[in-house]
Amino acid sequence: MPDEQKAGSEEATLNGRGPRRRPRHKRGRGGGRGSNGRKPSAYAALDLGTNNCRLLVAQDHGDNFRIIDSYSRVVRLGQGLAATGMLSESSMDAAVEAIAVCASKIKSKRVKRWRCVATEACRRASNGDAFLRRVKEETGITLEVISPRVESRLAVMGCVNLVDPSKDVALVIDIGGGSTELSWVDVRKLRDDRANHKLHRPPISAWASLPIGVVTLSERVPEIEDKTIWYDELREVVRQTIKEQGCETRFTNVFQQGRGHLIGTSGTITSLAGIHLKLPYYQRAKVDGLWLRSDDAVSVARDMGSRTFDERANEPCIGTDRAHLLVAGCAITDVLCEMWPSKMIRVADRGLREGILIGLMQKTQKLSSPSQADVAASSDKIEVNDGT
Repeated sequence: MPDEQKAGSEEATLNGRGPRRRPRHKRGRGGGRGSNGRKPSAYAALDLGTNNCRLLVAQDHGDNFRIIDSYSRVVRLGQGLAATGMLSESSMDAAVEAIAVCASKIKSKRVKRWRCVATEACRRASNGDAFLRRVKEETGITLEVISPRVESRLAVMGCVNLVDPSKDVALVIDIGGGSTELSWVDVRKLRDDRANHKLHRPPISAWASLPIGVVTLSERVPEIEDKTIWYDELREVVRQTIKEQGCETRFTNVFQQGRGHLIGTSGTITSLAGIHLKLPYYQRAKVDGLWLRSDDAVSVARDMGSRTFDERANEPCIGTDRAHLLVAGCAITDVLCEMWPSKMIRVADRGLREGILIGLMQKTQKLSSPSQADVAASSDKIEVNDGT
């Protein structure tokens, strides 16, 4: 059975306090009936990352799916991991509490199939196995520690319908807390009308996992008073890491010839898009699917890198929880735009969890060509196309 189709079969226990509500990914009521008169089955995807614990619960709706519940909490599971090699007690406590809330939601929504994954922090930690046993004992949830390759594939599955089919290669960038996953997607295979677009194995020509994310890079290069020096040091670490991974020349000619484009799936790129649009608060409907000029993304990234913590925290789309980690993500984005030049970046407020749901439901994904307005998008004009 493909990795994307694995799911938990045990019933999760109830434990934990109620979560804060998040805006739904798609508008609509989740209690509708299917064509056979029965309520559509529910599926769930849980992603425990280095910094956040996130859950999506969705119902199967024909060619697509509808989000009926979601949850996100900052748990900082990987805080201090680089220095100690272990998950701290306070971080594990926060993560278990958040997972317990997810378990309650999975049970209350009568989820049919689910998949719960953990990524870089649990991959690295020497006490990762003990933590997984604790999660199982206290919440009923079995976490699956996935490899960087599987993590990349799931992220691509979740956002591949945002690819511009007129290009030859799309570089999908997933900046996490502990690592950054890069996936070069062969768009030529996707746009082949004869191709099978079931994406349990999307056409990834190459991939790389950089052992730096917003948490690990922030801890490696601590913030100093001179922001110019700090930001330059962050960027230099990113460049050196890319070279150490031996991926600095992959498809660079394609991008230099204008035949490639970027897709950003992380909180970094969605935050940069929200800042660029001057949103009074984060609005997924205006960010997900947005075509953002790379120059604008880099301009905002460098501006954030020049600001103090308080100045970053005062941005409506950032806040105090993310102000400390944002600049590391900005530096990663800046360097990737420099090394793989692309006029436009497709912003995706979707990724790994959506990829899990697509795998659980065995969905197909369709490419949608960008409109003329998308291609000609300018800094003062918002064009949103979520590709669904």
